[in-house]
Amino acid sequence: MVWFRAGSRVAKLAVRRTLTQSGSYVARATGSPAQSRCFQTTVFRSKAQSAPVPRPVPLSRLTDSFLDGTSSVYLEELQRAWEQDPNSVDESWDNFFRNFVGQATTSPGISGQTIQESMRLLLLVRAYQVYGHMKAKIDPLGLEERTIPDDLDPGLYGFSEADLDREFFVGVWRLSGFLSENRPVQTLRAILTRLEQAYCGNIGFEYMHIADHEKCNWLRDKIETPTSTQYSRDRREVILDRLIWSTQFENFLAAKWTAAKRFGLEGCETLIPGMKEMFDRSADLGVESIVIGMSHRGRLNVLGNVVRKPLRQIFSEFSGGTKPVDEVGLYTGTGDVKYHLGTSYDRPTRGGKRIHLSLVANPSHLEAVDPLVVGKTRAKQYYSNDVDRTKNMGILIHGDGSFAGQGVVYETLHLSALPNYTTGGTIHIVVNNQVAFTTDPTAGRSSQYCTDVAKALSAPIFHVNGDDVEAVVHACELAAEWRQTFHTDVVVDIVCYRRFGHNEIDEPSFTQPKMYKVIRNHPSAAEIYQKKLLESGQVTKEEIDKINSKVLSILNEEFLASKDYVPKRRDWLSAYWAGFKSPEQLSRIRNTGVKPEILKNVGKAITTLPETFKPHRAVKRIFEDRARMIESGEGIDWAVAESLAFATLLVEGNHVRLSGQDVERGTFSHRHSVLHDQETGERHCPLDHVIMNQDEEMFTVSNSSLSEFGVLGFELGYSMENPNSLILWEAQFGDFANGAQVMFDQFLSSGEAKWLRQTGLVVLLPHGYDGQGPEHSSARMERFLQMSDDNPFVIPEMDSTLRTQIQECNWQVVNVTTPANYFHVLRRQIHREFRKPLIVMAPKNLLRHKDCKSNLSEFDDVEGHPGFDKQGTRFKRLIKDQNYHSDLEEGIRRLVLCSGKLYYELDEQRKKADAKDVAICRVEQLCPFPYDLVQRELKRYPNAEIVWCQEEPMNMGAYSYIAPRLGTAMKALKRGNVDDIKYVGRAPSAATATGFYMVHTKEQNEIVHKATQPEPINLSHTA
Repeated sequence: MVWFRAGSRVAKLAVRRTLTQSGSYVARATGSPAQSRCFQTTVFRSKAQSAPVPRPVPLSRLTDSFLDGTSSVYLEELQRAWEQDPNSVDESWDNFFRNFVGQATTSPGISGQTIQESMRLLLLVRAYQVYGHMKAKIDPLGLEERTIPDDLDPGLYGFSEADLDREFFVGVWRLSGFLSENRPVQTLRAILTRLEQAYCGNIGFEYMHIADHEKCNWLRDKIETPTSTQYSRDRREVILDRLIWSTQFENFLAAKWTAAKRFGLEGCETLIPGMKEMFDRSADLGVESIVIGMSHRGRLNVLGNVVRKPLRQIFSEFSGGTKPVDEVGLYTGTGDVKYHLGTSYDRPTRGGKRIHLSLVANPSHLEAVDPLVVGKTRAKQYYSNDVDRTKNMGILIHGDGSFAGQGVVYETLHLSALPNYTTGGTIHIVVNNQVAFTTDPTAGRSSQYCTDVAKALSAPIFHVNGDDVEAVVHACELAAEWRQTFHTDVVVDIVCYRRFGHNEIDEPSFTQPKMYKVIRNHPSAAEIYQKKLLESGQVTKEEIDKINSKVLSILNEEFLASKDYVPKRRDWLSAYWAGFKSPEQLSRIRNTGVKPEILKNVGKAITTLPETFKPHRAVKRIFEDRARMIESGEGIDWAVAESLAFATLLVEGNHVRLSGQDVERGTFSHRHSVLHDQETGERHCPLDHVIMNQDEEMFTVSNSSLSEFGVLGFELGYSMENPNSLILWEAQFGDFANGAQVMFDQFLSSGEAKWLRQTGLVVLLPHGYDGQGPEHSSARMERFLQMSDDNPFVIPEMDSTLRTQIQECNWQVVNVTTPANYFHVLRRQIHREFRKPLIVMAPKNLLRHKDCKSNLSEFDDVEGHPGFDKQGTRFKRLIKDQNYHSDLEEGIRRLVLCSGKLYYELDEQRKKADAKDVAICRVEQLCPFPYDLVQRELKRYPNAEIVWCQEEPMNMGAYSYIAPRLGTAMKALKRGNVDDIKYVGRAPSAATATGFYMVHTKEQNEIVHKATQPEPINLSHTA
């Protein structure tokens, strides 16, 4: 084994070593600038070089820990100080000198060892702990050219070949591994041999960036063991069996479907036995459920071999598959390609336990599923009362290019330690192909490793050679043990290769000719392991052939069965979702009113503060005003209505969770769901005290990190676990939601159609034009409406007893104008037999608008009260004109349909202009379009010109969505068509709004004046 570098350099260092008695010392940084931050070592100069005279060491430095001391001058000063007064130095130095002096007198073999040699030996051990991974043999192809740091050269520390068989006193420390108390005296050769085995083998350990001695010591105990990890014959047979299954599965698919895309695992087949062993170990340590997220590379292998999706079903999908047979109530959606689908399974483990595995469906956006997995895991922990976060765990499988390149990885990592987002640690596995699609690492990242981003979390990183299945298994087991011990994230970086291109019909040699020349002749991991076992004599060729035959036989049986495979109705909902309706099943419409006494009781609870609590005086006034609202039953504002919705749902036993940036107070200082004592800083949340002995997480409101993509994904994953919960995410401003556009496009708008997964997630997007400029005006409602899948030219069944309109639509988009209607639309999310996402264009200036108030009687279920109509008390999809018009008003010359806060401005201008012949109706639910109610208003005003009025530019807002549907409704009543709709609003624009307040005011005035003008409106389509 070669430890020392070029002989001339070693000779020079050896000479320097002989000068320790008479030379002067000066500290010199070694290695690259990045490396020199960690260590310094001592270089010797002759006196003729005019070296600086050592200066006295300040007493304050004498209390440093020995691990921080590096220069010989420093050591000598410390030793002199210790000899004069042992209490003058840090306890670690006192132990060092005391043990060193005692050991030197009792062990003649080390009597020639100096304090400096001992310290330099410690630095050498530490250098291996820090830099050993850079010398580790982790590239199965041997192509990576890495510079081995000088810090790993013993010659740098003054040692030579002659020292190899000298015994050295390493010390007795309160540390682990080589610096443990069990092995104080060893030869340099023994120390170096074991350091190489531990840190420079087929696993490279990165953990010295972790600033926690307990964690580092735990890892040292696992890494710096007296002998390497050895598996028994039985374990090796299990590992071999799992590796053969992984390999044969890919070979079988390649043979049967040669031209099909499958994104196979060839080159990283060891992932499968690694995952299985990780799951087995996790189950032994108390894990009962694992949520898995991964992209398409190796997904089919994981589905078939790990999560146990029926192989015949996978093979049937390769052959084209068929949609499930017709069945009453069956909703099959659009489906998705086979390598995007998910499934779940209760898997038996090697230790005799069972563990529930869920593989979350995901799109081709490689890391987009990451926060969903974490959110779903957190939800599982809540519903299973897993307060220690040891029974439910998330595992994310990444690609090397995406782990380094996708920002959502970082956003997800940074949720890991936040109190309301932590899951007690996620295990990250990187399938490191050493190439992205066609991009080399040098063009794909700036860091040395693709996993360097995880260092920000102080997560340990295990780089492992993907050809060594036992090393992969060991790293995976160690990751499971770390997670269950320290409840933080950990990364396993499987350095492997991709035997074929990005997909099987891609030609990788176009861009990586050198790599693929090596790969063509490279044996598979299974071949390597079989050869190893045969040479060890633990397994015979007959036994290996028997396993291969068994696996191939089962694969062939499943292939034959796939030809007659008929998909059954998919078990697409967990036990919590039993009884919920699919889009083709009729669901009963329920009322959302609440008994008056319950409203009063919860209203008192959410407006009462503890007597000893001292809120800010302005907040105190707000809560006093809220208490008067509840007491009088009048003037209920937006924030109180929201709190009443949350509180009544809590009383009914539902979990409520609201998160987003600044949601505790609210962006516009309106919510104040968490109060802060002005003297003690103590926090108080009134909604935590609605019912007796309320679980502290039953209502959760949490300010999030400054992330949209990651946090929205987390809440989406959370909402998918259990339907009996109201999960909300609020953007700081609606404009900022486009930072999470992938979540809206790939998951929220289309997840049910692609993967048959329902969610009732509520997204609150502050929206409204009030002069705040282009980035604080529009929530881009046009994008959500454009993604809606209802047919603009077909009026669906609208009878209230037969209506399935919302069930058949992909989501709901509302722009609500009263606190009571907001209360009901939130409660409607829970009080129905299905779940749909709800996109709310949330108000800004309506939060304190003098006319935007509701009476408590609009919230209750009492017949005769204002909110009660012939169907009961529920969300109003359209609010008719409030001037008490009859069912037929022939004298009305104009019907203005609008949405959102613009209504109040139109109504004010109507009053000023005394335009009593103008009716204004509010379309509260934009999507799906309320054809029945719009047609009711069209019939009410038979002679009115029809106007759509909005404050957004023509190419934005709801106009493009409303116009064809309103035209369809008009055509059915013979009231004209889409060409007869008059548009009032801003002209088309590239920016959402002007940045000049005076221009905004002028444009806004033009809109409301034109909508109420006495003259007919022309068809110029401008304001």
